[in-house]
Parts: sequence; structure tokens; C-alpha cells
Amino acid sequence: MKTTVLISRLLLGFLYLVFGLDYFLHFIPYQPLHTGAAGAFIAGLKGTGYFYPIQKVIQITGGLSLLTNRYAPFSAVVLFPISLNVLLFHTFLVPSGWLMGVFLVAPNLLLGVGYWKYYKAMFVAKAVV
Repeated sequence: MKTTVLISRLLLGFLYLVFGLDYFLHFIPYQPLHTGAAGAFIAGLKGTGYFYPIQKVIQITGGLSLLTNRYAPFSAVVLFPISLNVLLFHTFLVPSGWLMGVFLVAPNLLLGVGYWKYYKAMFVAKAVV
């Protein structure tokens, strides 16, 4: 399991760091133009003015956290909703890109299994303060 967690952590960290930095530095030479519902969704998120920059900063810091193994369980939890949204976006709105979502969700789920001992305290039916 240690090797699986290591590979998952490094893969997820690398993907989030690269795609987060690309938003600010534009070093990947493509820009997909989404139309229809996907285009409307992206335009709405970009139209807020804050959503994409904040999301990309979270991706960069989470990616660095995973790559350096500092606060990695926390970062995996923070990045999971982004991974899930990428999978759902590419499954329902742009089905041709579903594999990218799998490349984010699968290692994130594997990290969830590997880091279970850190997470199990969050799954309490009735918390007592």
C-alpha cells in the first residue's frame, strides 16, 4: 500500500501543480473552446472573477503539498471535490475528456484508502463537543 500511496500522491500532486500553474503561466499550448452547456458553465465560473484564480491557487498549493508530503492527507481531502467536479464535468458535459477525470479521482480515492487512519475520526455519526 505504501507504493500505491506514493505513486498516487506524486501523480495527483504533479497533475494539480502543472494544471494550476498553467492557468497563470499559459505554457500548455492549447485552449479548449467549450460550447453549449459546458461553455455556459465555464463562462459562469470565469464570470465571477474569483472562482478560477482561487481554485488554481488551491490546486497549486495542494499539488505542492502532495509532492512534498507535507499535510498530504489534508490536501487530498481539499482536492477531492475538484477531482470529482472534473470527472463529472467531463462525463456529462464534455464526454470526450472523461479520462482526465479518472486520472484525478482514482489516485484521490487511493489516497483516501491509504490515509484512512487520518480520516476515520471525521466519520462520527454524532459528534460530542
